[in-house]
Amino acid sequence: MSEFWLISAPGDQENLQALERMNTVTAKSNLSYNTKFSIPDFKVGTLDSLVGLSDELGKLDTFAESLIKKMAQSVVEVMEDAKGKVPENLLANGVDLTSFVTHFEWDMAKYPAKQPLVSVVDTLAKQLAQIETDLKSRTAAYNTLKTNLENLEKKSMGNLFTRTLSDIVSKEDFVLGSEYLVTLLVIVPKPSYAQWQKTYESLSDMVVPRSTKLIAEDNEGGLFTVTLFRKVIEDFKTKAKENKFTVREFYYDEKEIKREREEMSRLLSDKKQQYGPLLRWLKVNFSEAFIAWIHIKALRVFVESVLRYGLPVNFQAVLLQPHKKSSTKRLREVLNSVFRHLDQVAAASILDASVEIPGLQLSTQDYFPYVYFHIDLSLLD
Repeated sequence: MSEFWLISAPGDQENLQALERMNTVTAKSNLSYNTKFSIPDFKVGTLDSLVGLSDELGKLDTFAESLIKKMAQSVVEVMEDAKGKVPENLLANGVDLTSFVTHFEWDMAKYPAKQPLVSVVDTLAKQLAQIETDLKSRTAAYNTLKTNLENLEKKSMGNLFTRTLSDIVSKEDFVLGSEYLVTLLVIVPKPSYAQWQKTYESLSDMVVPRSTKLIAEDNEGGLFTVTLFRKVIEDFKTKAKENKFTVREFYYDEKEIKREREEMSRLLSDKKQQYGPLLRWLKVNFSEAFIAWIHIKALRVFVESVLRYGLPVNFQAVLLQPHKKSSTKRLREVLNSVFRHLDQVAAASILDASVEIPGLQLSTQDYFPYVYFHIDLSLLD
């Protein structure tokens, strides 16, 4: 499972023994794989500042998670047909995300622990905000290019009634530069090919004999040329329509066709040129954002542990990786039982949801006897 529970308990002898009991029970029952989660000693500051940081870190946690989801989705969209290779591009410090989380070490060079907590949080917030700004501008430019290319490609798809004809016809299919003659393109249903050949010359006066030629087909019909005098165009269109032949409005313009082809080539070239740099940027900055996110989780554990367990700072953080989705309920029961002594009232209300405690409102989803945070990597799949 790509799900982790990050918990902490006071570091006194009683709770260290509780952690050992938890490890023993979860190992024997194959409920989870547990590892110590190292968090450095930060400058605590005042309790008031910690309360403010607790709220700010909660918002920053949500923002960071949302950002890495967007970046993961951007990688999927950019890679298009190579989506099977997406996981190998979503790494943190060059390793898969699970390995990074289970072997997490605080980056002292990037986020010095000796700085005030407010400064560390501010560094993380600015870093993530800059990544989001860059992500928006880079993906917007690429998506605009991609959309323009898709719109041009759509023109070359579809049936003969809707698609562009510039990549089908050639100069040789038309009478060009004549003051009197013009070549029209007519869509004829497949069952009516014989009828077209027999009748097109007589649909109107002044149709050039033997001037029709089949130049393209789709599932429904074929695209035929026919040459006639300009002054009978409208009459020919009317008669063609009566016979279920459709004159496609198209006049050969060499400059326009050349412009369309050059535009397609330019867009394809631009997309190819932008693809590599954008994917590299996404890989590097996804890693940076993910690393920042796990640092935020570590900060939240530190702040909440100090607020919950008090000073001096003394707690042990543990990372649990549940083995099966079906065993998470049992794992939760084990944790609440082992650490019940930390908050008898909360533990009782969680272990028995039917217990009603007058005047106390607890959410079983976000309050436990111990400090708890959730990391769900399946959101990035």
